[in-house]
Amino acid sequence: MRFGVHLPLMDLGGQRFAIDHLVDYVETATALGFEAVSANDHVVFGAPWLDGPTALAAVVSCSGNARLFTTVANPVVRGPVMLTKVLAGLDVMSGGRVVAALGPGSSDRDYASVGVPFEERWQRFEEAVSATRALLLGGSFEGHFYAVEGPLEPLSAQPSGPPLWVGSWGSDAGLRRAVRLGDGWLASAYNITPGQFRDRWDMVQKLLGEARRDPADFANGIGTMWFHIDDRRANDVLEERLAPVIHRPSEQLRERLAFGPAEAVVEKLIAFRDAGVQWMFLWPVADDIEQLQRFADQVMHQPPAGLPPRRHRWASW
Repeated sequence: MRFGVHLPLMDLGGQRFAIDHLVDYVETATALGFEAVSANDHVVFGAPWLDGPTALAAVVSCSGNARLFTTVANPVVRGPVMLTKVLAGLDVMSGGRVVAALGPGSSDRDYASVGVPFEERWQRFEEAVSATRALLLGGSFEGHFYAVEGPLEPLSAQPSGPPLWVGSWGSDAGLRRAVRLGDGWLASAYNITPGQFRDRWDMVQKLLGEARRDPADFANGIGTMWFHIDDRRANDVLEERLAPVIHRPSEQLRERLAFGPAEAVVEKLIAFRDAGVQWMFLWPVADDIEQLQRFADQVMHQPPAGLPPRRHRWASW
């Protein structure tokens, strides 16, 4: 399992939206061994939310060799043309390091803000993913909702375009959609348990076989793994900062997310690793740079049980 880190885009109390903080955060994360930097996508939210693609563009030059993920970007709300321009631009500027996870989101407020009917999101999403892929490859697209004459230049640095993952909480329909349209599946940490992930990943393998696709070419990951490592304060941070903003019961979040002492966080992440998770995207809540350091020192660079000692510091789990 490899580790990426979400950019601190959401104000969970005292967040400072400034370029120097973003740069410090990303330089710290990459120096500590996180292999990816990711950005989530909301237009309208219950808390201040810094624009994801803008933030990713701001840290391209200080992100080293880290991959740049969208986790996820919404091609319906943004529109496939504008999203293609964003993804291709990021890929060009980063020298081909972009992986784009796409999803329709679950916020009717995002859709209302751009005048798109929320009830059309699934039909529009399928077509928008196909349009985005075609445009990233330099082609044109004509469908029911979208018609664009390409090429949209400059094209992405990756000859076959950035890999497109599909976000899903794990429904049968969502996984079929991911296999049909995507190069990978992105799950959500607060919507899935390790056992559920294992079952859903088994289904993905079956669907890939039925589609005669090579499972080795299809990736997975889990986003929005909020965390806070602290023996005493972690529960307060979860209940006072995170739960009120994302409107989920504290008990459910405590069960699924990585809050508590380092030993408990390691145990939880090992369960996901053993379930087949390939990428885990962490999001510190409160004291974000200090929490990145704690995660690296107390979790990421501590060999989990069953693995031999690392030959070098940056080995993945």
